[in-house]
Amino acid sequence: MIRDKHLLLIIIFQWIIGSFFPGVSSFAKELGYIDIGSNRELFIDYYLIERLDGAHLILHHPHDEGSVLKFDQPWEGPFCGYCTVVKDQNKYRFYYRGLPQAGRDGSSREVTCYAESPNGIHITKPKLNLFTANGSTSNNVILADAAPVNHNFSPFLDSRPGAPQSERFKALGGTRKSGLIAYVSSDGVHWKKLQEKSVFTRGIFDSQNVAFWSDSEQCYLCYFRTWTETDFGGFRTISRTTSKDFLNWSDPAKMTFGDTILEHLYTNQTHPYFRAPHIYVAVAARFLPGRQVLNEKQARQLKVNPNYFKDCSDAVLMTSRGSNVYDRTFMEAFIRPGIGLQNWGSRSNYPALNVVQTGVDEMSIYIQHDYAQPTAHLRRYSLRLDGFASIYAPYKSGSMTTKTFIFKGSKLLLNFATSAPGYIKVEIQDSEGKPIPGYSLGDAEELIGNYIEHPASWHSGTDVSSLSNRPIRLHFVMKDANLYSLQFRP
Repeated sequence: MIRDKHLLLIIIFQWIIGSFFPGVSSFAKELGYIDIGSNRELFIDYYLIERLDGAHLILHHPHDEGSVLKFDQPWEGPFCGYCTVVKDQNKYRFYYRGLPQAGRDGSSREVTCYAESPNGIHITKPKLNLFTANGSTSNNVILADAAPVNHNFSPFLDSRPGAPQSERFKALGGTRKSGLIAYVSSDGVHWKKLQEKSVFTRGIFDSQNVAFWSDSEQCYLCYFRTWTETDFGGFRTISRTTSKDFLNWSDPAKMTFGDTILEHLYTNQTHPYFRAPHIYVAVAARFLPGRQVLNEKQARQLKVNPNYFKDCSDAVLMTSRGSNVYDRTFMEAFIRPGIGLQNWGSRSNYPALNVVQTGVDEMSIYIQHDYAQPTAHLRRYSLRLDGFASIYAPYKSGSMTTKTFIFKGSKLLLNFATSAPGYIKVEIQDSEGKPIPGYSLGDAEELIGNYIEHPASWHSGTDVSSLSNRPIRLHFVMKDANLYSLQFRP
């Protein structure tokens, strides 16, 4: 094992060389160490976790905050779907398909509807007077007569540096027959085609096909519907493609799911998490064809369309840190169907695209309910910031040790919660697992309370700048506590 003083000498040497040869790879990468820099890292997978003793990585379930958007207009209806929410500064923009009656994918009856909110909680439907629907322009339709794009039109706010104002918003939509067609907008309401020809054709696309700019990969990404076998055979699954200009896309790559069983994933809803954009969060719709809960009498009582009650669905959580790899740490449901048979019909419980912040310490996820029923609507679910999952230690205590990593910063900020008698203590170790003087458990202050961001501290204070760019491990000792995320800050 190379000793720390030798590591520091090599780091200094590499910094000197790197000043003249920027292409030289990082020393941390050369030795297999993780370089987290000043990124916020969530305990949403085992990326940083080396060992758990008496502690566990657990999934949290969002809290149902109730209905926020009813699909009750004549041009909307029971088959509204493929929702997207975009937080645009102080405005929340909601997009979804309007469809009163079921039919062929990409039919001329489909429109794209729009709603907005100042807080993500109280949502209104503006009368835009852009397109005629149900004999009137007094509606919230932003795109019509654009079949088959209206079937699954999915916008995003383009965060690429230098993106022109006229293309501040981008979107993809289309079916297998048409391919994915690109649209752009300056304001998120008025849209036009980027070009007449489709930009990507190598997929099935019979779902919501989502795109975004990735700062960490420096390209556009699109996660789209494919099947594990040809001609709609096997399982509904996901592939991805990349692009530098949103017009020319790479050969598709099938997503992998680690050592887990295949399941039908109807929508993927992959997007960069807004507090840690190098981590892509996918709140996917898991579909179980033929798993029937309602009988025919119950379906009639609920006025469910007779073709939409013989399957059921829930929402699962997946993550990705780039490439064609999903991490399915949690196979259990992230959001279960609610109480009541109306939640157990086909294609209910489909998540909207994007998790957004809706409070100082809160984020929201939106879920479609009552699909193919007169009561179809969108509901809001809430979690604490970073609260998808956490390291949990019970009353009798437990510990977690990270893998060796390198960071940049002067303070270690933690997102955690304890009970009244609970606590968290942090020891900083060297790459060999030995406590670093001044940062041992004996030096560590007990952290007690419930915080989104709170500095770890030792008898000497909170400053860890002397350890910046040095390989370390963190050892957490916890009692009746949850640890959600960490970040090193200047």
